[in-house]
Amino acid sequence: MSKLKPVHVVGGGLAGSEAAWQIASRNVPVVLHEMRPVQGTDAHHTDGLAELVCSNSLRSDDHEYNAVGLLHEEMRRLNSLIIASADAHKVPAGSALAVDRDGFSAEVTRRLEEHPLVTIERGEVRGLPPEDWDSVILATGPLTSPALADAIRSLTGEDELAFFDAIAPIIYKDSIDFSKAWFQSRYDKGDGADYINCAMSSEQYEGFINDLITGEKTDFKEWEENTPYFEGCLPIEVMASRGIETLAYGPLKPVGLTNPNNPDVRNRAVVQLRQDNALGTLYNMVGFQTKLTYGEQKRVFRTIPGLENAEFARLGGLHRNTFLNSPKLLDDTLRLKSMPRLRFAGQITGCEGYVESAAVGLMTGLFATAERLEHPLSKPPETTALGAILSHISGGAMADTFQPMNVNFGLFPPLDTDHLPKKERPRGRDRKRVVSGRALDDLGNWLNRLNRQA
Repeated sequence: MSKLKPVHVVGGGLAGSEAAWQIASRNVPVVLHEMRPVQGTDAHHTDGLAELVCSNSLRSDDHEYNAVGLLHEEMRRLNSLIIASADAHKVPAGSALAVDRDGFSAEVTRRLEEHPLVTIERGEVRGLPPEDWDSVILATGPLTSPALADAIRSLTGEDELAFFDAIAPIIYKDSIDFSKAWFQSRYDKGDGADYINCAMSSEQYEGFINDLITGEKTDFKEWEENTPYFEGCLPIEVMASRGIETLAYGPLKPVGLTNPNNPDVRNRAVVQLRQDNALGTLYNMVGFQTKLTYGEQKRVFRTIPGLENAEFARLGGLHRNTFLNSPKLLDDTLRLKSMPRLRFAGQITGCEGYVESAAVGLMTGLFATAERLEHPLSKPPETTALGAILSHISGGAMADTFQPMNVNFGLFPPLDTDHLPKKERPRGRDRKRVVSGRALDDLGNWLNRLNRQA
């Protein structure tokens, strides 16, 4: 058994679970603190580690042409627990990596519980961690408990920053009317039939938009009233209020889909549902995050052709997410500048998305391990997806306008192509492929140096 002092990780979500795994995998003891089930949250339903509270999709798994797919691949090469567990419990989702959420959480929980260097303690860490915890990763996520959030705010002197994150409903497959709905992936990607589709005519669509806008919404709490939404996860009724065509050109776009029940009819919009569990009995409504009341959700969503008799395994909801002004408060190894024994990981740092959160957890685990072992560790190259995220949240973004951000190719340094004739410079998809190839090459060189230190 290791005689090293443990690193403490507070929060058993994706970021905390990944951080704990990376630390223990490098022979450093770790104590993982998770307040559930002793203290619940507004969004979680289980006491499992790495519970997925919104979508069951980790988004695109295409590592050549998609930035989040590249991030998947980089994390795989770093022995990521989150990606390995997702791969073990994937469900059909075209080119995306979607998981059976219960199997995924159970896998993460089991592997951490069985690791001899991981101790899991259930209970809330109220306020700042004790001073004798000399290395702490705070991965409490967007649902940080009020006591800890108050302590962080007091320590940093920063006003709290927050945004709303919404949850989409989940429907029982056997309650869907397949005389109207059909299986197909847009442009027949993946297996070609990974989504359930429900088409709407112009009249049906316009009535649906009106119902979304006029439907009864849940009330904001006093402390929520001035909290901005995150643009990447807007409630569907907020999108609808921005114009009649917003949804038809967004999550309800009908392109690449043909209704076999009415092949000659031109669809105005198509609602898609994605498989949510391995059994294929549950499907979530893609892009249907909402603040409609439960009663209104049932009424409005049952106007969608094929969903007239839909039964809901879970209705949609909305909760507040909090994040730090990381470019101002954190250093380039994600330590709090005013108290370096504290590191932050996951969505509280201002990254957005399951995969990005786990990736930041992975990096904090590596940094904390190197610090405990007194091994110098260089940061991941900025040309990698990991390095691009790290650079953005630790200083690449402007502190006065900082907002949550998904990984995207806009965060990567530009290619050095000035020496090439303009017609030979990669563009579009070719450029993405070259950026991804450069990232994996540079990651490989960095990983070789990391492994030599192990």
